[in-house]
This record gives sequence, C-alpha cells and structure tokens, in this order.
Amino acid sequence: MSLNLGQFFRACNPRYTLNMANPEDRQYYIDFAPVRGSNVIRELKRTIAFSLAEPTCQLFTGHIGCGKSTELSRLKTELEAEKFHVVYFESSQDLDMADVDISDILLAIARQVSQSLEASGISLQPKRFQSLLQGAANLLNADITALRGNIPFVGDVGVRTDSESFSLAFGIGEITAKAKDSKDVRALLRQHLEPRVNNIIEAINQEVIAPAQQQLKEKGQSGLVVIVDNLDRIDNKPKFGDRTQPEYIFVERGEQLNKLRCHVVYTIPLILTFSNDKEAISNRFGSHAKLLPMVRVKEREGGDCEAGIYRLRQMVLARAFPELEEKERLARIPELFDSPETLNRLCKMSGGHVRNLLILLFNCLQKDDPPFSGSLIDRVLSERRNELGKAITADEWQLLQQVATAKSVRGEEEYQTLLRSLFVFEYCDENGSWFDLNPVLEGTKELQ
Repeated sequence: MSLNLGQFFRACNPRYTLNMANPEDRQYYIDFAPVRGSNVIRELKRTIAFSLAEPTCQLFTGHIGCGKSTELSRLKTELEAEKFHVVYFESSQDLDMADVDISDILLAIARQVSQSLEASGISLQPKRFQSLLQGAANLLNADITALRGNIPFVGDVGVRTDSESFSLAFGIGEITAKAKDSKDVRALLRQHLEPRVNNIIEAINQEVIAPAQQQLKEKGQSGLVVIVDNLDRIDNKPKFGDRTQPEYIFVERGEQLNKLRCHVVYTIPLILTFSNDKEAISNRFGSHAKLLPMVRVKEREGGDCEAGIYRLRQMVLARAFPELEEKERLARIPELFDSPETLNRLCKMSGGHVRNLLILLFNCLQKDDPPFSGSLIDRVLSERRNELGKAITADEWQLLQQVATAKSVRGEEEYQTLLRSLFVFEYCDENGSWFDLNPVLEGTKELQ
C-alpha cells in the first residue's frame, strides 16, 4: 500500500481535532499517557464511574495545543461505552471568549444538554425555563427597537407559549445567538439574567437534569455527563476591579458552576494553576484541576526520553499509514524521511507538544513531497525559530535563561510571559513536574 499524499496532508492539519467517535480518526490516535506522567483521562473517568448517582464536578487544564480536546473526546467515547449519556461541546461556539459571564455559560450548557437529550428522545417540559426565556425575550424586544440604527435588530425573539411544541434548545439558541454577536444585546440580556442565576441553576436541575436522569435510568443508562471544552480559552483580561475574567468566573462565581446535579467537567485556563487563588479554586470545586502536560521527549536530568520519542514517531507514521500496525509503520519510514534520525529530530524539536509537531510536519508538506530531507527539516525549524524569536524581548531572554537552569516557572507573570507564548513547556514524571525551553529556541545566540 503506497502513501496517499492527499490523505496524509489532510491528516496533518494542526487545526483539526480528532473525534474519537469516528473510526477513521481513531486510527490516528496515540495514547501518550505513559509519557505524560499520569493518566488524567483515566482519573476523570474513574471519578465519574465510581460516583454514579452522586454528581461530580472536575476541572481539566493544560497548555494550548497539548491535546486536551482529543483526550476529552476519548473520555466521552469511553464513558458512552459505560452507558453514560455524554454531552460534549466546545463553549467557544456559544460564547464570546473575550466577554463571558456565568449566565452565558449556564445558558450554553442548558442549550447543549437539552438539544442532546431531545435528539435522544428524552422528554422535557421546562415551563419555568420557558418563563425565564420569555422574560428575556420581552426585554430584548422592548429595548432593542431603539437601537435598530446602531446594531443588527434582534427581530421578534419569541419563545412559543405552546408547551407541547416548545424546544428549550431552540429557544435559548434564538436569544444567545444574538447576544454572542452584539455587546449591547449581551449587556441587556445579562441585566435580566444575572440577578436570576440561582433561578437558572434550579431550572436546569429540576426541569432538565432531574427528568433526564430518571428517563436515562429507565433506559438502562448510567447517567448524564456534561463536558464543557474551551473554557480554558477565556481571555485573561480585567473583569471587575483587579479581578481577571478567569478569576471572576472560577473563583468568585465558581460555587455556582459547581451546583449542577450531574457529572460535569470544565476546562479552565492554565494560568489559574499559577494563581494565588489556586487553593480557593480547589475549595470551590472540591479538587485540584487535572493537568495534561507535554509528552516527554527528554528526562528531567536532560537525557532523551526514548518512550516519548517512540510514541511521537508513531503519531507521525499513523497519519501517513493509519491502516498499518506499529511495527509495519516503522518499516515505512524511508517513504517519509531520508533517515530515522531525521524523524527523531523532528519529534524531539517539537518538545512533545502535539500541535507543534503537526505544525512542523504540515510546514514540511507545504514545501515539498516526502521523503523529507534533513536540510528541509533544518529550514522548517529555522523559520519556526525566527517566528518565536521575533516576539521575545531582552527581559524575556533572561527569564528563559533562568528556566533553562532552574527548570521552574513561578507565578502568573512568568506564566503569561513564557508558557502562554509557548516559549516554555511543562513536563511531568513520577516525581512531579518541571519546565524546560521549547527546543526550537535552544541554540539561539541569545541563550548562549
């Protein structure tokens, strides 16, 4: 079987997230848990499976592009195999991540959950929720008429009063779609909903979750799980006073997010694990956020992590030859690279950052057909090094030198400077975590 170059190109697109419910995507999946330092998805799953009827609320975080969404997709698939009804959604599709409040998140959850339940034949009669939405719709229509010349008119946002034909998902979607697109509409909606957040939580629990749990049980299912992805992308900008938006959502208002009477997993911004409020968050939610670190490409002492490099090699080879077994793929390396050493170098220089490896590989494919030469890899790495280097100031180079020596990052300021910009990666082994430079930056004259 020869290499299908078009399929390989599409499989290496760094913007695509694997959907583990799709058999074709499952062929590309590599389990990196043994070389991440812990099996976070197993921990999340066990917490849910052993708790059964007792609701749980767990937090999940990690570096941008490290594979969180793919792992959550795997969690969804494994929980469904245990007969849970799992609602997974990317919150960024419902929310403006630059401007988020608790009522926005709760409405997004209510919409996604009710839509999934309705599609599964679960009957809901959310009369109280219907009344809340009608009040919001009335407010928007009353106030937006005067704003027709300035913003897109919401139109007659109506919530049908016929309870037999009322769809909660559609009703919420009609209102929140307009709110996402307009700051003015969002402000009006929040004026109505924020004082009623506890009422919204009660409506979700009593009119959505409770009847769903009962009907799922009657169907022989284990319960309801909600996975809210992409909340880690909330902008770290001031919200109220000296509070940033993530702090406001997960510290000030975290207790309300923890009140849903079903199993919930929220992704949270990694910066919160460097915050002075780290313990406050743990107290709000009952446990620390689970961290998904990088794939180890080298050990704490500096030597190569052969097991991590091996799995990254398999990730590249699986994108090219998904139908083959691991050993068979290794024999096909010459079709992709001029030598196994060239492939190893690409894997090591990714730093164990999954999306970073795909970006480097995708850049190779954009420039030439395989087999890729060592000189092409050098060119791609040089371009990537220049891209990163342009953004680094003199003070940041000094911080990077300190990380290279101390293997640590402390506090929110260093996080913002080094980790969010992907200048530094976090790794984990049985002895805990440590930090190291993005390997692409190693060897630059500024770090000599």
